[in-house]
Amino acid sequence: QVQLVESGGGLVQPGGSLRLSCAGSTSAFSMYDMGWYRQAPGKHREMVATITSGGTANYADSVKGRFTISRDNAKNTVYLQMNSLKPEDAAVYLCNANRRLSFLQKNFDFWGQGTQVTVSS
Repeated sequence: QVQLVESGGGLVQPGGSLRLSCAGSTSAFSMYDMGWYRQAPGKHREMVATITSGGTANYADSVKGRFTISRDNAKNTVYLQMNSLKPEDAAVYLCNANRRLSFLQKNFDFWGQGTQVTVSS
């Protein structure tokens, strides 16, 4: 199975920046749509940003203009650059790899363990 390992989380003051990384184990990394999700205590998981295998990025309204998702297929890695962080951004950030095989009517989802982002003064 695909293994995903996140890194880059930590404690940052409001207005600060962090860059998260997600390294995938699969040689088929470039075929997967990738995404960053976050989950704060007592809240549902929410999509933060996604990037398709073709490089098309989408963002949640709450982070648009502040976060940037990118991928480096040669390194099997997806990044999330987070700028102008707000306290409400604090959460465990999870990396997701998804591939939909429509011709087989199958969908594959893989998740990392998450990395903690804390935004506090």
